[in-house]
Amino acid sequence: MDEGIVARLRAAGCVFAEDEARLIHETARDAGEVEAMVVRRVAGEPLEHVLGWAEFAGLRVAVAPGVFVPRHRSELLVDLARRHTRPGAVVVDLCCGTGALGLAVVRGIDGVELHAADVDPAAVACARRNVEPAGGRVHEGDLFDALPAELKGRVDVLLASPPYVPTAAIALMPPEARDHEPRTALDGGGDGLGLVRRIATAAPDWLTEGGVLLLELSAAQATAAADAVDEAGLAAAEHHDDDATVIVGATSGTGSRHLRSG
Repeated sequence: MDEGIVARLRAAGCVFAEDEARLIHETARDAGEVEAMVVRRVAGEPLEHVLGWAEFAGLRVAVAPGVFVPRHRSELLVDLARRHTRPGAVVVDLCCGTGALGLAVVRGIDGVELHAADVDPAAVACARRNVEPAGGRVHEGDLFDALPAELKGRVDVLLASPPYVPTAAIALMPPEARDHEPRTALDGGGDGLGLVRRIATAAPDWLTEGGVLLLELSAAQATAAADAVDEAGLAAAEHHDDDATVIVGATSGTGSRHLRSG
């Protein structure tokens, strides 16, 4: 381990400087690339952008500069979505970013038809690097406008980790996110639920009987988001762990009822 690099990373505020130095050394092809990566990291660029990849739910996914980095807290969303994903299911990952969430949901399940969509061209290009080799399709556009019309009424699992940071709170985010990830991946509007409401309202038209909608957001937004899902005609349930909150909206075909669970 190069203690000089560790010291530079630590001085820049990297809490896990030793781990980051190791990952940089493992990823770089030569000493010049090590130095270039250290310079970028010390300047505040997210580690995943520097490395060009991120670990998520046991997968290594490509991450490009300017693209939202998948958060480990989203693994709750993945775990819940996998409970509803059967062989041959149609799965849609909206606001997909790198495409990591959809990939993790369908991993190891036979015959799944995976679609991912994002409004940001950089995210779409990155998602295609991850999703298309696994047999999925990636679409560019605003939420459901990006999806092929033939998916209407056929989707078994619709998941999204949409932007849910209230506009005024973006200035309070860590610089790594605020300065290096696209605002379109962060800004959820006045109360952070603008896209959540849009997704919930349109979801019933795209879900098959027995299909489910899964939305990640903050714990403080759970009640309002569950109300939006209920108002759309889906039975809402809250799920929480130490880091994340997910609202699951079930169609009548699932036999679910309105439920608030921890």
